[in-house]
Amino acid sequence: MNGDVSGGSFPLTGNLTLTRIGFGAMQLAGPGVWGPPLDRGAALRVLRRVAELGLTHIDTAGFYGPDIVNDLIREALHPYPESLHIVTKVGYRRTRDRSWRPALSREDLIASVHGNLRHLGLEAIDVVNLRVGSPEGRPAPGSVAEPFGVLAELQSQGLIRYLGLSNATLDQLAEARTVARVVCVQNRYSLAHREDDPLLDQCAADGIAFVPFFPLRGFSPAQAATLDEVAALLGASAQQVALAWLLHRSPNILLIPGTSSEAHLRENVNAANLSLPGHARAALNASVGLA
Repeated sequence: MNGDVSGGSFPLTGNLTLTRIGFGAMQLAGPGVWGPPLDRGAALRVLRRVAELGLTHIDTAGFYGPDIVNDLIREALHPYPESLHIVTKVGYRRTRDRSWRPALSREDLIASVHGNLRHLGLEAIDVVNLRVGSPEGRPAPGSVAEPFGVLAELQSQGLIRYLGLSNATLDQLAEARTVARVVCVQNRYSLAHREDDPLLDQCAADGIAFVPFFPLRGFSPAQAATLDEVAALLGASAQQVALAWLLHRSPNILLIPGTSSEAHLRENVNAANLSLPGHARAALNASVGLA
């Protein structure tokens, strides 16, 4: 890997700063984000390599596995380096048929936060995101005040340091901010999926981190061809170009690409060192109909 792969940093608060390149741990579970990994040793090595690289942001959830991924993080990295920060999500649960079900009641949210604390081996979690909307990553209208208020209560008890939202709308962000401070929003976003441009821009204006999930999915054949062309010109992979575009899009974007492979991890983090010249960004924007 080529030197610093952090992508720089972004302050969520005055005393919590994350590297712009982080790691999404979802893919460390078994197929379908269910059960143990196919190669436990490889999963542990990936997590340890994340820390060795100086990446300070690991994204997880108790419903990954369920609990499997949090157990892996604890086994690989506990006691955690002081610089490492874990961000988790609550608001969904897994059922025996492996489906994803909303879990937004007061009892569900409290149990989920305590479960994350227990499996991660923490007394307090740095950031907890309230996950709403559909499991496929489509936001849905509706009030978040009540469930976000439950998390704010747990924050006041010292179990959570900061709060965020996942899969939320602009209106839901505004509503949540009347309840408690929001330090990050985690939504589906990529070069190919820019429906949340207004939400991203609002977050940037207000100093709120924006964390895209599924940053490498959903490209049309034409968009994929443009990515390949730009990648060939820059001596990079199409995936690196897509990640680098996000880093260039706005300074408040934090990336959490996931993998269960050390080789893929190396490819992802090296996007931090990929410079996109103006003509490359113009070609990529034109591929999705933007000037």
